[in-house]
Amino acid sequence: MADVQQVSDDTFHSEVLQAPVPVLIDFWAPWCGPCRAIAPIVEELAGTYGGKLKVVKMNVDDNPDTPQKYGVRGIPNLIIFKGGAVQEQIVGMVPKTQLVKAIEKVVA
Repeated sequence: MADVQQVSDDTFHSEVLQAPVPVLIDFWAPWCGPCRAIAPIVEELAGTYGGKLKVVKMNVDDNPDTPQKYGVRGIPNLIIFKGGAVQEQIVGMVPKTQLVKAIEKVVA
C-alpha cells in the first residue's frame, strides 16, 4: 500500500502544485467523523494508483491558509490537482466509485 503523506501550508506548493504526477489532497480534521470514514478509501486509492497519482492529506485545523485559498468550507474535501491546477473537487463522504471516476478523468 502506498503511503499517504501529510502536507502543510508550508509544503503544499512543493508537494502538490509542483508534483510531476496528479495529486489527490484530502482536507480533513481529527474530529470529523466522515473524514475518518473516508480515510481507508483514500488510503486504498493511494495503493491502487501508486506511481500515477500522489495522495496527500492536510489537517485543516493545523493549516488554515491552504484550505481557505481553495474555498474548503466543508470536510472531507478532496481536490485533485494536475499541473498545479484544480481538476476535480469532491465534498463530503462519497462512494469509492465516485472518487475513482474523478481520478480516472485526470490520470487517463
